[in-house]
Amino acid sequence: MNVTDIVARESLAPADGLKVKLRALQAANLRDGDPDRARRLDWLGRIAAMVKEKQNAIITAVDADFGGRSREETLLAEIFTTLSSIHHAKAQLAKWMRPRRRAMDLAFKPARARLLPQPLGVVGIISPWNYPLFLALSPLVGALAAGNRAMVKPSEFTPRTSALLAEMIGQRFADDEVIVVQGGPDVGAAFARLPFDHLLYTGSTNIGRKVMAAAAENLTPVTLELGGKSPAIIGPEAAMDAAVISIVRGKLFNAGQTCVAPDYVLVPKDQVDVFVEKALAVAARFYPDLANNEDYSAIVNQAQYDRLHDMLAEAEAKGARVLAAGSGSGRKMPLTILLETEESMAVRREEIFGPLLPVIPYTDLGAAVAHVNGGARPLALYVYDRNRDNIDRVLRETISGGVVVNDSLLHAGVENLPFGGVGLSGMGQYHGREGFETFSKLKPVMYQSRLNGMWLLHPPYGARAKGLINLLLKR
Repeated sequence: MNVTDIVARESLAPADGLKVKLRALQAANLRDGDPDRARRLDWLGRIAAMVKEKQNAIITAVDADFGGRSREETLLAEIFTTLSSIHHAKAQLAKWMRPRRRAMDLAFKPARARLLPQPLGVVGIISPWNYPLFLALSPLVGALAAGNRAMVKPSEFTPRTSALLAEMIGQRFADDEVIVVQGGPDVGAAFARLPFDHLLYTGSTNIGRKVMAAAAENLTPVTLELGGKSPAIIGPEAAMDAAVISIVRGKLFNAGQTCVAPDYVLVPKDQVDVFVEKALAVAARFYPDLANNEDYSAIVNQAQYDRLHDMLAEAEAKGARVLAAGSGSGRKMPLTILLETEESMAVRREEIFGPLLPVIPYTDLGAAVAHVNGGARPLALYVYDRNRDNIDRVLRETISGGVVVNDSLLHAGVENLPFGGVGLSGMGQYHGREGFETFSKLKPVMYQSRLNGMWLLHPPYGARAKGLINLLLKR
């Protein structure tokens, strides 16, 4: 009897049902041991095959969940990125799995040492709604490449995509390989309390705290991919036209519902009006007739839409100047630039996750850097400038999860770069080799030589041992 049959027959509370599923995965891991490269490649191939086969169904499901999601954005941000991560993992897997030599200190020679990559066991993945396919499958690729079983909890805010993901995984994987569990906050809370060998959560900082606290009950190690206030700094010598195009494109992709979207822009004081004028013009050019534009995505649900409107209303009530690039319809919101904002406003304190864009003037680059450093460390930082000294200063004097120079967003799709936050924007990293290592135990192994000098240090400690110890201390 498989896990599905057990859960179907028994009336189980969410936590009990999840424990049954987890035990099946753990038992399979103990039974089968470390999967070889061929099996891992087969797992990765199955994910690629299901994404290609169900491409149109994925586009339809995501569009329905959002109430209007750009087909091209889903192709780029869900399909292409997922397949790219699989292609990279398959190409690099042999290298990643290879034991790694470590140099041995002279005092321990002729012993030698290696690191042996080993799967942790069963990995839990809690994925968000904003990129419901990629942010579920990208960490899964890393977990499977490392040889683990996995359990995925997608967001209840994108129910059609979550159901499709469960169906696709169920058709391609056995219940003791990979499973998808669906449900609301009660299921998510029970999921986070399971004794996984590693747990990856992508979502808000507030929920991240709760996930980490729940995981701590089992001392489960966590990777937290959170968000925050990701700044864009337009340097004193930036190419303004190119910078504006990049920032607007990055801000309006998925209507700003991206964890690495530019959250606010720091602009030289004497260039603010130029930036605003150009940004509004670019947004109108990118998305004409916004209400009927199929290239532009909607805000995912009414609650998120209302949250953004509340932010905007509070800012206006406190004296912010608001300029919008046209008008939307339904849950499609235009790029809305906010000037003369204050730190007390929610739009300045909280992650926006929508097409609202505060523009903050600065007097010199040092002031811009100080502003960034005055807040929590961001998940991403974007710096635009043609002067290498200015760029290097920002890189040197700020700390963030990742940086793109003279563009935005793109680093999140580069498999050769680790992706992760720092401080309140997250902990740990994945993608590519770093993802493989996150979900592996790099087991250190020391191989002692048959001929070695340890006998010189056997007790009782006579003059010879004491002399050798003194010699070692003098090195």
